[in-house]
Amino acid sequence: MSLMIKPVWAGIALIVTLAAGYWWGYTQSKTAVTTTATAITNGGERKILYYRNPMGLPDTSPVPKKDPMGMDYLPVYDGDEAPSDQRIVAISTEKVQKLGVRTETAELRELIRTVRAVATVQTDERKQYTVVIKFEGWIQRLYVSTTGQAVRKGDALMDVYSPDLIAAQQEYLIAARGLQSVADGAPDVRAAMQRLVASALQKLRNWDVAESELRHLQQTGEVRQYLTLRSKADGVVLEKKVIEGQRFMPGEVLYQIADLSSVWMLADVFEQDLGMIHSGQPVTLRVDAYPDKIFNGEVAFINPVVTPETRTAIVRIVLANPDGLLKPAMYARAEFASFHRKDKVLTVPDSAVLDTGTRRVVLVDLGTGRYEPRTVKLGMHADGYAEVLGGLRAGEAVVVKANFLIDAESNFKSALNSFGHTTYYPVSGEQEIAPSSAVLSASQVQYRGEGSIEAIDFSHATVTLAHGPIASLKWPAMVMDFRVQEPLLLQAFKPGQKVIFEIAEESAGEFVIVRIQPADTFHDH
Repeated sequence: MSLMIKPVWAGIALIVTLAAGYWWGYTQSKTAVTTTATAITNGGERKILYYRNPMGLPDTSPVPKKDPMGMDYLPVYDGDEAPSDQRIVAISTEKVQKLGVRTETAELRELIRTVRAVATVQTDERKQYTVVIKFEGWIQRLYVSTTGQAVRKGDALMDVYSPDLIAAQQEYLIAARGLQSVADGAPDVRAAMQRLVASALQKLRNWDVAESELRHLQQTGEVRQYLTLRSKADGVVLEKKVIEGQRFMPGEVLYQIADLSSVWMLADVFEQDLGMIHSGQPVTLRVDAYPDKIFNGEVAFINPVVTPETRTAIVRIVLANPDGLLKPAMYARAEFASFHRKDKVLTVPDSAVLDTGTRRVVLVDLGTGRYEPRTVKLGMHADGYAEVLGGLRAGEAVVVKANFLIDAESNFKSALNSFGHTTYYPVSGEQEIAPSSAVLSASQVQYRGEGSIEAIDFSHATVTLAHGPIASLKWPAMVMDFRVQEPLLLQAFKPGQKVIFEIAEESAGEFVIVRIQPADTFHDH
């Protein structure tokens, strides 16, 4: 009996001993922690308030511990308390200085976008002139004998010999003498002779005989063997196709003359920039031949056809060239200054925007090393600035330098995850596409709109909608890009299709489509 009681008492004694040891160890460790925290505080060091989850999850511990993946919880010191808003991230002042963080204030500005294009100088098609002969003959003498020679209206081009011209002069003189002989005759006879005289003169005019030559014929009554053909316009000889002694035939082109006092610039503008170009728009042009000069022109015409190979359209610019500095086929650089709108708009520098692929985020500086990731809705980009359509107010400071380093130092991605996501699931057939009621918060109010699909980007799960006014949001009719919460929804749609959709504000200024269905099959809740 005593042999059986001894093992039982031995076991009880062991349990009591272990319990006492555990309690002693716990009290000693607690005392040590308290003593250490007190010593740190008394020594001037910062006091550890608690330990936070290393992955940014809303989980803290009063003592050191590890997460399920074996990572140590991070200490939070006095003065570095995590803000109550889980979206705000904090970095110590020392690290902010080391990272070289720089901020800039979001402000209203007149947004000007400069569209740049390569252009070439061309002659003004309205100021080109061709010298075409209308009778047969021979060239006796050339006055304009070189390509590039400048001529003025009325300048002599060449002396020509033509039996047809001699015969036409003689016909005129015969008619003129006949008119003199019937000066005392019947009125109808005089009228007939006058018509013959006028007809003979008109024949010479139709052959481009100059008025000075006709006056000489009328005043002297002499037939000239060689008549002088004269230029009908100012310009420069671009082509000369004749030499002295050459025989010419009716319809043959002898000269190509162009007036270069004004020229065209033909600029190749990419199709994505054509929306910023309009007739009458001022253009600044620079030519490599004259680096110190700036030429100013005006858009006169936009070609309605896009070149498939280059995806550009030709924009015609007209500009004065009084000194003849601009020569055909010269290259130039054209800059189109386009004002987004007359009123100023809220803008931030492009460097402030972090593009995650599905949304655009900026870091708002709250002061004392605290930064809030803020989703923003952007409009047009121009000369280093982006228009802010939503998510930001004028006067707020945003990080423009070292924002990616802040991302690394402050576990920024975890802060972004705290924004939360709304998940929706498609329903097959013609049933409604209903959202999951378990994940929609009360603040995510849905708004309904109607429109048609302009384009679908399956890779980014976005759709371009031309929608009508949305009264609940005070939106006018416009074309907008929306991200679809569930990408599978897009597979049943195609461009041009009319749809009814519902959107919810996922974050400040960022709306996402939560329901979309063809207009003829959409049903209300």
